[in-house]
Amino acid sequence: MATTRDALAHQASSARLPIYQAARGSIVALAAAVLAGCMSSISRVALPEAEVARANALVTPSAGDPSIRIWGDEEPAWFEAMIGAPQEVLKRRFPGIYGKPHAYLALSGGGENGAYGAGLLNGWTASRTRPEFTMVTGISTGSLIAPFAFLGPEYDDELTEVYTQYSTKDLLRKRPLLSIVSAASAADTAPLRRLIASYVDGPMIAKIAAEHRKGRRLFIGTTNLDAGRPVLWNIGAIANSRDPAAADLIHDVLLASASIPGAFPPVLINVKTNGKIFDELHVDGGTTTQVFLYPAGIDWRQVTRKLAVPVPPDVYVVRNASLNPVYDPVRPGLIPIAGRSISALIRTQGIGDMYRIYLGAKRDGLDYHLAFIPDEFDVKSDEPFDLDYMRQLYQLGYAHGKSGKNWHSAPPGFE
Repeated sequence: MATTRDALAHQASSARLPIYQAARGSIVALAAAVLAGCMSSISRVALPEAEVARANALVTPSAGDPSIRIWGDEEPAWFEAMIGAPQEVLKRRFPGIYGKPHAYLALSGGGENGAYGAGLLNGWTASRTRPEFTMVTGISTGSLIAPFAFLGPEYDDELTEVYTQYSTKDLLRKRPLLSIVSAASAADTAPLRRLIASYVDGPMIAKIAAEHRKGRRLFIGTTNLDAGRPVLWNIGAIANSRDPAAADLIHDVLLASASIPGAFPPVLINVKTNGKIFDELHVDGGTTTQVFLYPAGIDWRQVTRKLAVPVPPDVYVVRNASLNPVYDPVRPGLIPIAGRSISALIRTQGIGDMYRIYLGAKRDGLDYHLAFIPDEFDVKSDEPFDLDYMRQLYQLGYAHGKSGKNWHSAPPGFE
């Protein structure tokens, strides 16, 4: 497979995106909208609003999996059914996690800063203290880390490759300036999708399905742009469906979760309702939340009680970013001003999400652990996926994971 991956890496155009952080690239879409009246090159059959509640992804879930996706901002329908289920049913449905200690991993967005989380996980393996995670969640770059983290140290080498061997030119194709005006994004992510498919292949998907059958869960977050709401995809349930379309849907979800609006094209995901096929437009999960643990409205104490978890679960939150603002004088232009504004919005949103998870963990009796990029790391990135920058950040994450000394028991201000 290494030969295939090397070939995929070099198929991408050598052209580079402008030297802005990936999030700032979304401003190109804003400028294009002003110039061209929001013309779009995407042809679609949008799902009618009246059918949103009834639409299902085309992959058919296996028996016992009521849904392969849920809204991230409301209590899911399966919650009440689970709470009311007899213990014997839950023992059969969750054989690998029932009556055992739980550990949950939440991976945030952060673009190339995902190298920190990748390094941390590998260093954690080297410390011989890394747990098997009962549940893994991922947003944006966290979604690309999540499948490897879910399957454990067996996939550490592949995770290292993803964040230390590929740069901007391997992942994206810059569109010609004039074509951006009529396109949906500044870059084409076809190389990234091919790379995702080369790693998240048939054997990996089969292993995810096997772990799902034990009761472990892997959730990836996207944003349904039509609805303006977060969507949580149960990747294990998709893998376990054995539907011929399962692999393509998993690849689409992972790509959509990392698709920064404007910078990267949105992903069309087909759905079916009343015998008709429509589509939904999905983008970066970080558009609605930077990191998540479980859907809003769930009392997790009831979940752990029903699953007979013997001790308080551990929650590990990896924020692939620094928490404090960086002073950086802004040029008085549309793109620099808007780009800096979006960067500030993403940073503060991420901080708010960390506090939300912390407060939920305290309410639900979970032990909270947080890791993030320290302010002392002052290396500058020269492009959206700067290989030298990512390698240095990976090494920092590795050192943190191996030492185990950089976990915080609460967000800043709560310790």
